[in-house]
Amino acid sequence: MSVSFSIDQPSGRLIGADWIASPNCNERPSDEISLLVIHNISLPPGQFNTQAVERFFCNELDCSEHPYYQQIEGLEVSAHLLIERTGRVVQFVPFNKRAWHAGQSSFDGREQCNDFSIGIELEGSDDQPFTDQQYDQLVQITEQLLTHYPLITPHRITGHSDIAPGRKTDPGPCFDWGRYLNAL
Repeated sequence: MSVSFSIDQPSGRLIGADWIASPNCNERPSDEISLLVIHNISLPPGQFNTQAVERFFCNELDCSEHPYYQQIEGLEVSAHLLIERTGRVVQFVPFNKRAWHAGQSSFDGREQCNDFSIGIELEGSDDQPFTDQQYDQLVQITEQLLTHYPLITPHRITGHSDIAPGRKTDPGPCFDWGRYLNAL
């Protein structure tokens, strides 16, 4: 599943991605977009292709479907993008809006990373390798982001675990940072 991506700057949309609007976003406090945060998510944990992440990001997850969902009931979370294990890319929040992906966070001494970052979720877990399709799509998308948002540089690409240490572990030890960054 290889798609050629581009960014429509006025709308903040990734052309080539499926669009599912999440209500879990708001206006950024400024136009600055200077950080890219890589995450992983699977719902239930360790299970893939459930469409539960889509429902979670849209506040439509039936928390009676699985015991784990009771732990996340009421949370309002979103990322800008989700890259599924098949390589399918879904956009939930335009890049020019603030997605609610980082939570309490700090990068380079600056708090509230949601204010100035883009969040990309990879369907996965800390203890399973990601797919070739996910790396291919992530590299293509990152190249577009680096072009359209020049304040994001390779040194300003980080993991959720790096901006929320002790609280978050993703994208986890199975994410191959060398493979990803060397491909850019």
